[in-house]
Amino acid sequence: MDDGCTIGDRLRKIRGDRSWTQEELAERAGVSRDIVAKLEQGRRESARLTTLMRLANALDVDLSALTGKRDRMGGERDGASVLKLRDALLSASLLPGADDGHDGEPTPVADVRAAVDDACRRYWAGDFPALIARLPGLIAEARLSHAAYGAAAVYPLAMAYDLAASVMVHLGRDDLAAIGAERAITVAHGGDDELLWMTLHATYSWVLLHQGRTREAEELAAGMAARIEPSFSAPAAHVAAWGNLLMTALAPAAAAGREVADYIALASAGAERLGRRTPVYNTAFGPATVAMQATHAYAVRKEADKALNAAGRVRPGDLSGISYGRHLIDVAQAHLDARHRQAAVERLQEAHALSPVWFRHQGVARSLVAEIREQETRPSPSVRSLVRSLHLTR
Repeated sequence: MDDGCTIGDRLRKIRGDRSWTQEELAERAGVSRDIVAKLEQGRRESARLTTLMRLANALDVDLSALTGKRDRMGGERDGASVLKLRDALLSASLLPGADDGHDGEPTPVADVRAAVDDACRRYWAGDFPALIARLPGLIAEARLSHAAYGAAAVYPLAMAYDLAASVMVHLGRDDLAAIGAERAITVAHGGDDELLWMTLHATYSWVLLHQGRTREAEELAAGMAARIEPSFSAPAAHVAAWGNLLMTALAPAAAAGREVADYIALASAGAERLGRRTPVYNTAFGPATVAMQATHAYAVRKEADKALNAAGRVRPGDLSGISYGRHLIDVAQAHLDARHRQAAVERLQEAHALSPVWFRHQGVARSLVAEIREQETRPSPSVRSLVRSLHLTR
């Protein structure tokens, strides 16, 4: 359940515990005292992710300590138990020397792989309740197959852990997400697919970003990209994996205000070489990927014109599911910065329609809707609908 507190309530309490004035916190975080005051006084309900990350880092707390990000899945009502997924990630049977609990007939690799691929589709469709309900059993099944078949079953187990990590990021369970991502990488390291092992570091980098560890997140993704920089004759999947790692490094660089042009230029060259969307494991890379991530980077940097220009290179049908939903939220942010409020509302409505459950867990969407509501003296029906869908207070 929610603790009933706003970001401002949490910020004021944590700041008070440190006996800091608003001016001291603002100076340590590198933000204006005005934003600290408005949050604590309830005149603003949220702030940009980059601002909240700076405040959390200055206070030496996890970002979730400020945002209060919680599971809005609906629990067992939707057949989804986050606690069961947590238990699958933290099973005592994973400890060295413990009884691994393996019994029964292992599922053939082809079958467990098909089940994992179906779970991947559900993830991108934003069908989180069904995915969370299935993942604990899928992890157990994949572990049994891995124990029986070894390297042949590395992919389904590694990907099941990676999916668990990705879902936990959306739910604000960043520590559990880190454990899931680490388990995925460890399993893949024991196999014979080096590209899979390197690709899975993208999720770990994403977790680091959500923990506010932007430097580590960027260095991890960029370092892995450098290790697999493709030759001219490299297979398309190799180029796609490299491009995705570059785009993963782009997000923390943008969040920290560091240079992003080189990442965009390098990835654009790789995308141009491929010329089309190329699947690689549970993701894909192509020209639209670069345009989407460039939109995100420029939106985060509050360079609205550049963000909207990049968004114009994403054609209908290039992106789907929550990938397109996230892009729409970035476009909405750029529109709001450009003072196109109605366009921002329309993009947020589109994103919500794609997957209401996924949308409820998007912190940026919550921040934007709160900001729009504060700007409107008499919120429109569209804005009121978005407010209700996100369960915003007041």
